[in-house]
Amino acid sequence: MNILFVADPLESFKIYKDTTFAMMREAQRRGHTVSACEPAHLSWVSGGKVMGHVRDLRLTGDEDTWFEVTQQHLVPLASFGAVIMRKDPPFDSEYFYATHLLEQAERDGGKVFNKPRALRDHPEKLAILEFPGFIGPTLVTRSADDIKRFHAEHKDIILKPLDGMGGMGIFRVKEDGLNLGSITETLNKEGTQTVMVQKFLPEIVEGDKRVLVIGGKAVPFSLARIPQGNEVRGNLAAGGKGVAMPLTAREKEIAEAIGPVLAARGLLLAGIDVIGGCVTEINVTSPTCFQEITQQAGFAVAVMFVDALEAAV
Repeated sequence: MNILFVADPLESFKIYKDTTFAMMREAQRRGHTVSACEPAHLSWVSGGKVMGHVRDLRLTGDEDTWFEVTQQHLVPLASFGAVIMRKDPPFDSEYFYATHLLEQAERDGGKVFNKPRALRDHPEKLAILEFPGFIGPTLVTRSADDIKRFHAEHKDIILKPLDGMGGMGIFRVKEDGLNLGSITETLNKEGTQTVMVQKFLPEIVEGDKRVLVIGGKAVPFSLARIPQGNEVRGNLAAGGKGVAMPLTAREKEIAEAIGPVLAARGLLLAGIDVIGGCVTEINVTSPTCFQEITQQAGFAVAVMFVDALEAAV
């Protein structure tokens, strides 16, 4: 099978930790051929199929020059056995447009994972609203007054933009309310942008746990991203320490309840973020942590993913 990865520039990959690279490596190990392009390389002309300026690859096994381009050509996306959308957030207008091109590629007969419509229907912060039984106290609003009332009730809160990634733009406001007004103004742009506010969960000291769900089934280990120093964020991009841990009974309960729902909608891979037994986000664009879990726990996450991909096509 020839597999196309729609992703960020290959030259930007940090292959010692990159999940897309782990997927590619496992696919090539099984004899599949691997190609790649960026969303900017997709195009469509009326009467035709969605096309991609793609590079066919051979992974070399070398850390520095980790891939060779064997061919560059313009081909229909529907000619691939599978197309895997792995472009990192933010979910901006260009990402949105790319999902529409990928959905047209599905109409051409292509098979795209995660399903483009499902990517649009599950914004990573707001997807938790569907599962209120698994989340902590949460507010979604543009209103500064709403935020003040939420803070007065819960005392210690987290504020974050809806389009951030890697912990970007996350603030904590404690009981003293210090800088709540200025933080709100920064995030809600004077009432023009929507903000998510959540009660601070002190269990963050044990880690912001990434629970991976593949084909509706949970990987048996999470990656607990533990804040370091005075940092409140556990995100690896914000300096958090990643520690692989067996799933708790609560995390299994969450995965067994949410995972099949997501899979039925065409989300082959999702990353459910859990703090203290509460779901805080559901990541569907390009969930990570494959390599960290595999290296620390010995569970081959990429093998489970490619197994699920082969079954899905």
